[in-house]
Amino acid sequence: MKKSLILMAAVTVVSAGAALADDDRCRAPRDQWQPREAVMQMAAENGWTVRHIEIDDGCYEIKGRDGDGREIEAKIDPASLQIVEMEFEDDDDRFGARNPAPAGTVAPPQNGLFENGTPPRVQVN
Repeated sequence: MKKSLILMAAVTVVSAGAALADDDRCRAPRDQWQPREAVMQMAAENGWTVRHIEIDDGCYEIKGRDGDGREIEAKIDPASLQIVEMEFEDDDDRFGARNPAPAGTVAPPQNGLFENGTPPRVQVN
């Protein structure tokens, strides 16, 4: 019984280690990394505003905003400066949908509710 518990614990630890190792997508040796200035230039070319850069799982990680003003988090391969992973902070919809068009910038729909600037009529039964 003890041997089977020890064996199961060892298998669990080994498989968890393998799963964590798969998370490391950037494997370039440190001497092949491009400098942070090159990462900043790449971000500027993409229209991003960088709040800060850090190193996570062997990748450069940029936190900031894209050209549309959305908050982003991007993992960048430090050798090739290719985007490995990109997340938009509004992807999880925790705070509701993003309003793509501010009020007054889009014409109202042609569905009969908004004719000639009159407010819609509501009927309560």
